[in-house]
Amino acid sequence: MKQNQNFRISIFIIWLFAISGIIGVSSSAQDWFLSLTPLNLLLSLAMVLLHIKHYNLKVIVALLIPFFLGFIAEALGVNFGLIFGSYAYGDNLGYKVFGVPLMICVNWTLLVATTADVSKYFVKNSVISAVLGASLMTGLDVILEVSAPRFDFWEFENGIIPIQNYIGWFVTAFIAHLGYQYFKVETHKVISWHVLLSIIIFFAIFLFV
Repeated sequence: MKQNQNFRISIFIIWLFAISGIIGVSSSAQDWFLSLTPLNLLLSLAMVLLHIKHYNLKVIVALLIPFFLGFIAEALGVNFGLIFGSYAYGDNLGYKVFGVPLMICVNWTLLVATTADVSKYFVKNSVISAVLGASLMTGLDVILEVSAPRFDFWEFENGIIPIQNYIGWFVTAFIAHLGYQYFKVETHKVISWHVLLSIIIFFAIFLFV
């Protein structure tokens, strides 16, 4: 009974923040709502972590793989123009280390965990599942790139997004998925679907608003 209640509360929180964010970012209070992006990312990840069935060292290692792999890839991109191209982060993703907001590393963990659940729903083979998960993340990045400069998340040099960025996203996400999925973390797949859908819907709306 308590598990069902926690599940319903989690779903409510996920969509409360998503809908509030859509309304807030569309209003005159846009800057304030965008400054809360780190809180929203942490909350979304917390909803996923809260429903992991069994915690052990393997789970921690699995979650840290996309976090640190994402950080390394982003640091190489921001400082040397490698992997994703030449770009810089704005201020709305919070505290940075070597030019990389730690929240973007949280985002890598969140996206890998949720897209892994979605991809494993369709295919069981770990390699094919990793390909599908990486494809989902790359597709999401296509949507994210449209609003990123407007929201002061990040912006590419001269405002041009190179094809290198999408190739880099796919390859990095694929490697992160292989590492993460190897440990077979038992998450709540319905929670992951809701988190991922809320992210997609949020940014898809701002393709047109």
